Amino acid sequence: MADTHGLRLARQGLLAKTGRALHSWWLVAVMWNRASMAYRASFTMMLVASTVVTALDFVVILLMFQHTEQLGGWSLAELAFLYGTSGFALGMANLLVGCVDALGDRIRTGTLDIMLIRPAAVLAQLCAERFTLRRVGRPIQAAAVLAWAIGRLEVSWTVDRVLLLAVMLVCGSVIFCTVFIGFATVQFWWGEAEQFQNAFTYGGGTLLQYPPTIFAKELVAGTVFGLPLAFVNWLPALHILGRPDPLGLPEAFRFASPLAALLCVLAAGLAWRVGLRAYRGTGN
Repeated sequence: MADTHGLRLARQGLLAKTGRALHSWWLVAVMWNRASMAYRASFTMMLVASTVVTALDFVVILLMFQHTEQLGGWSLAELAFLYGTSGFALGMANLLVGCVDALGDRIRTGTLDIMLIRPAAVLAQLCAERFTLRRVGRPIQAAAVLAWAIGRLEVSWTVDRVLLLAVMLVCGSVIFCTVFIGFATVQFWWGEAEQFQNAFTYGGGTLLQYPPTIFAKELVAGTVFGLPLAFVNWLPALHILGRPDPLGLPEAFRFASPLAALLCVLAAGLAWRVGLRAYRGTGN
């Protein structure tokens, strides 16, 4: 009975702490967004430029299909589906926590110490720093491609497929958020690791734009049992599109994105706590 009461109190404490962190993120994000919106013309131009530059990735795919009808056995509509789901997940993660890659600069300049003495979660402050809605261009453009792909796919949109698509977008965004945060913690020990982080965030997003059948099975297995990027869209897409699994994994893996997202959250949270405890201040 006592153990149950203790677990209940621990759960309530965790929920309260998470709620305060999210509230802190919201307050900081609103502050930075108001600052960026003070210059409306600049904001609009940056938003349009960001959307156009992001769209060039899909233009490359369109150009490839001018010379072939399939890539790795997948059609243009199926690649557009992969592009839209991975681009949306990466874009939402970049919008919500992408500023965490500035951790190394904070450590070098000593300004991380300022965040430590504020009555708010350090991670929430760091993720919301310099928040701007111009980053919404990437997920909007990806959502447009996804909508186009859904209209072109020869798929029977049953209830399970519709629900799985929604789960895929949410869990994929969570997984990419944890990748941003998890690899940003490397900067506690290696201050110049921002590009190392980008290799797994933006590089992972580019990887998931293409079908798993064009990559070596060892690489695909690494995105399942190593860094679980395959749960962002590859594995769920196999069920939605009616495609065979190149690794021959059990059917349950196609529906395991929520579990993968939860494990990623726990791993990223642990990495952040270890990194923050290892931090000793600038000059030490």
